[in-house]
Amino acid sequence: MFESRDLDGALAAVRDESAPDALVLHTERDFETLDPAVAEELGLLVESLDPVSYPPEWLPADAPDQLREYAGSEFTIGLPGDGGVAWTRQTDPPVVFVKPRLRTSPDPFVRFLIAEALVEVGLDLPESFLAFFGARYADLDAAVPLEPAGVYQLAAALYTAYCGLHTREVFADWETDHPDLFDAWVDAGERLEPRLGDLSTEVARGQTEFATAAELACSAVKHAADDRLEIPSPFAALDTAAYARTGPEYAVEWARKTFEKLS
Repeated sequence: MFESRDLDGALAAVRDESAPDALVLHTERDFETLDPAVAEELGLLVESLDPVSYPPEWLPADAPDQLREYAGSEFTIGLPGDGGVAWTRQTDPPVVFVKPRLRTSPDPFVRFLIAEALVEVGLDLPESFLAFFGARYADLDAAVPLEPAGVYQLAAALYTAYCGLHTREVFADWETDHPDLFDAWVDAGERLEPRLGDLSTEVARGQTEFATAAELACSAVKHAADDRLEIPSPFAALDTAAYARTGPEYAVEWARKTFEKLS
């Protein structure tokens, strides 16, 4: 199920700089929840496993099933929609997983995703949007007039923006030391840019769902260092030091005020 990935060049350097004890493993299949046999196999590669669960009262009554499963007692790493690279600190040492869905992706992009995960591990960022929001997830749900799936999507986007505020300065510093990874980071931002210009108008006209727009804009936040991208309103208010500092409290208040203005 798991195969160690040898890191060379810039990736090896990023691991040394950010998370020197982390393992990077290829997986045979995509997964979120690990059944006991697979968890046992992973346990042979690490010193210890410590699966995390979250209080059920953090979730509103109508929370999606996949979020309830994640919060429960089963050993779950990542959530649907997290992409082809996931990481966890539920193991010692922490592990970065590279999933097979990335087999057809360009190698520079895959290398950037691995480097990004190593940076996130090293910065001790929350492992998921539920860990980020904690009990405030129910507050976010109460603050926005969205269906449960929309709240899930918005929460994931807000978590992405928060992580991006902390990681992007690291990425920007790669220009000299790790130019290939830097170029992949810049390229990923440039691919988002064409969607950003009309995003506010699309939301106002109902052409793009709010949570979908948030996903795009919040993904752009991690590429917006040194004014490389202009984040559209109302999401530009997330591209601030205040959000980086206060996290979920800021996110919930931003969401409440934003929907008050939209209504």
